[in-house]
Amino acid sequence: MTTTDAGILEAMLAHHAELGEGVARRVAELSAAVDAGANFEPWAGELVAYVADHVLPHAVAEEDTIYRAATKEDGLAETVAQMIDEHRRLAAALERLATTDDPRAAEREASAIGALFSAHVTKENVLLLPPLAASETVDMAALLNEMHRLTETASLGASAGEDVRAPDAESTLVALLLEAAGQLADAGHADRACRVVAGAWATLRAPRPDLAVRITAALHGLARTATAEPVRLTARPEPETPDDLSLDVRPMAPAQRHERIFATFEGLQPGHAFVLVNDHDPKPLRYQFEAEYAGRFVWDYLESGPRTWRVRIGRVPVEASR
Repeated sequence: MTTTDAGILEAMLAHHAELGEGVARRVAELSAAVDAGANFEPWAGELVAYVADHVLPHAVAEEDTIYRAATKEDGLAETVAQMIDEHRRLAAALERLATTDDPRAAEREASAIGALFSAHVTKENVLLLPPLAASETVDMAALLNEMHRLTETASLGASAGEDVRAPDAESTLVALLLEAAGQLADAGHADRACRVVAGAWATLRAPRPDLAVRITAALHGLARTATAEPVRLTARPEPETPDDLSLDVRPMAPAQRHERIFATFEGLQPGHAFVLVNDHDPKPLRYQFEAEYAGRFVWDYLESGPRTWRVRIGRVPVEASR
């Protein structure tokens, strides 16, 4: 093994450690939320987004580079086959996590993802990478460069279950937008990032519901770091009235909640309202309302936690919206 190959191996191991820490931390956060009886959906969204945006693109790139080279080395073909199967199992578990509405099921799927990825990385670090780095026929530098290129291509078009070899333009733009929004939030402008992401959601909500779901998951993570009020609240909050409808979304599956809320709002007559009852602060929803219904709604908190949130959401009278 040359000095260069040893350095490349070290870089690969470090990247695996970074990915492993990212998965493990998000699994622990989801588990803690479930154990505390809190809403698990934002934490599940964080884990789904991280694995879909970072781990799966890396896996696809590995199959086309590292794994392909390893199959030509004596004694590694069976290990490669096992690891490709683990990639498929990881993607399947991620799909189940993204679609479950049961908190304990989400915790089980998240734990399975964490355990599977940890064991997978250990196997690759011990059984696959050292023999490749020691091989006289393998150009580790070329493999690493190609893997970086393929990872970038895959991450621009990939979400769980997609064929990353044929990314579409809208998916690519969404991936770029979410990456930029994350950087904007990290720079201290989370409110602006949430507004931009919510605008993208409103644009894609009807034509690309698959991308809208991905954007909503990212918005939950961004909204937790935003401190500004995303909508202009009324100077005198309107109290709940006997005529207000009540919409308790707590028994509903997380994936059904937002669309039910939007349908209820769209069914309101001007000047009427409904009271949303939720088990967490619907802050991401407020950004989406501002993007979709700017100037046409009012939003007044009636109760703000810690276990129950009640918000009066009303349609602005016709004369007030002119």
